[in-house]
Amino acid sequence: MPARLAQSNAAELQRQLAELTGHTAAHVRPYGKHLLIQMHRDDGIDTVARLTEVAREKYTAAFRSHTGRWEPLPAPAASMRECAELVTALLASYLEP
Repeated sequence: MPARLAQSNAAELQRQLAELTGHTAAHVRPYGKHLLIQMHRDDGIDTVARLTEVAREKYTAAFRSHTGRWEPLPAPAASMRECAELVTALLASYLEP
């Protein structure tokens, strides 16, 4: 994903997460073909989930387990909005400020 497009996609995902969660505590950082969803907490930054672009405007979602491994969320490739909805529904407690 080119840098400018990655920044644009990260900003769009961050906007969608703010809309879905009702707060702006979740931040999104592009990392290669991934969009990392991070929570900034008093004791540091916690990377909660990521979206990975697998095709043009199609993403898969995964969460970081307690072991540090990425575990896929149970859903097929979908739009960014659908993945954002899935992440906020399944990982709501991790996305609380």
